[in-house]
Amino acid sequence: MHAADHLPVSRRHFCTTTGAGFGSLALAALLERDGAGRLSAGEPPAADPLAPRAPPLPARARAVIFLFMFGGPSQIDLFDHKPQLQARDGQTIDNEFRIGATTKAVLQASRRTFARHGESGLWCSDALPHLARHVDKLALIHSLHTDSFAHAGAVLQANCGRILQGHPSVGSWVTYGLGSESDELPGYVVMLDPRGGPTSGAPNWSSGYMPAAYQGTPIRSGAAPILHLDPPPGIDRAARRREIDFINRLNEAHRADRGAASELAARIRTYELAFAMQHSAPEALDLADETAETRALYCIDEPKPDWHPLALGPATFGRQCLLARRLVERGVRFVQIYSGGGPAGGQNTWDGHHGIEENLRLHCPEIDRPIAALLPELARRGLLVSTLVVWGGEFGRMPVSETFNTGGKPGGRDHNPRGFTYFLAGGGVKGGLAYGATDEIGEKAVENPRHLRDLHATILHLMGLDHRRLTYFHGGLAEKLTGVVEAHPIRAVIA
Repeated sequence: MHAADHLPVSRRHFCTTTGAGFGSLALAALLERDGAGRLSAGEPPAADPLAPRAPPLPARARAVIFLFMFGGPSQIDLFDHKPQLQARDGQTIDNEFRIGATTKAVLQASRRTFARHGESGLWCSDALPHLARHVDKLALIHSLHTDSFAHAGAVLQANCGRILQGHPSVGSWVTYGLGSESDELPGYVVMLDPRGGPTSGAPNWSSGYMPAAYQGTPIRSGAAPILHLDPPPGIDRAARRREIDFINRLNEAHRADRGAASELAARIRTYELAFAMQHSAPEALDLADETAETRALYCIDEPKPDWHPLALGPATFGRQCLLARRLVERGVRFVQIYSGGGPAGGQNTWDGHHGIEENLRLHCPEIDRPIAALLPELARRGLLVSTLVVWGGEFGRMPVSETFNTGGKPGGRDHNPRGFTYFLAGGGVKGGLAYGATDEIGEKAVENPRHLRDLHATILHLMGLDHRRLTYFHGGLAEKLTGVVEAHPIRAVIA
């Protein structure tokens, strides 16, 4: 008898080997009854992992456009009007500037002017004058909170539900649950700020432990939006088709006796998608057929401002918003656009440590008119009813003047994960609604506080997915976007 005969046997090995594997069949049947089914086994539902699937619940939306303000936009200078903060400007309070670390800090009133807008009378500041005209389309959630004061973990949690790398992003969960409605474009597209990507990088649109078919496809600014899309010189489309057919035949032969083989299915689908994109992506990304009126609406031809070396103006984000509209028209399931990019801590992102007024002057004009163009154009084309628009960042800003990260220089605002604002629009959302509230100075969520995992549950619910049943078996656990902590959709914002 060998020593190896006495090694411990895992439960999975026992179920799949004992009694010809009937134990694993029984387990699969139990999981199917409980709503996990093929998701619990960690396998795509078919040979094509992105084949469109009917949602298990009634769906309000079929696509998502996630506008991510990297760095943490200041809710108390944009949407969360705080008269008491204005009245108490300059007073000293005890401020928890990091978890468990409290210091004396000076309240800093907003220098923005707030007013009520639309029939709903929602508050919006003069930092976003064009978006203010569309507040009746928005559901403002004022009482979100998250777990991390640091960008890397907070951005990951906003995108992937956890503060640690390795988990699938929300776009991956959506495409995993629903597939894609396009055979010729990726199901999940990411557009980055030309100033750089977010802290913690590509894991924010990764598929984590899921097959690579569900990861986001970055589209860049410039002449080559998708890298390596063009065929090599001298290879025409017919030759490329023969090459891919040959590769796929080899992959299918290899896959024939290997069960579901999700990685091979994903690889085969990727080759087909890449071939299709050589024809479809240039058309989808080419704005030449857009009217001059539409281009002007999205500010696409406006010159880059010269008042600040980091200023982009609205043209870049406007182009990305127009591309997002074109992509969801063509069946792309999930589009994410980043505003702000590069190392955190500078004015290149919404991270207003070194002067909140300069930060707002840089970034608000970059997004204001483009979003104010996107929402009504989606509505005019009949897309807003089926497209969920999500706006927000990894956290908000503090109501005090920051000196911790600025060498004593006042005027900035530090990170605030304890109470901040997101808005939702379209896709089954009640417009003209304000939900929840922070305290009188905007420091902490006190009325209907909701964790970011509740926002994720809401997004999935509006897409017809149950966050409790959308699972992927990994490492012995039926993993979920919302994790093991209980989460609930924010039903008050759902029409």
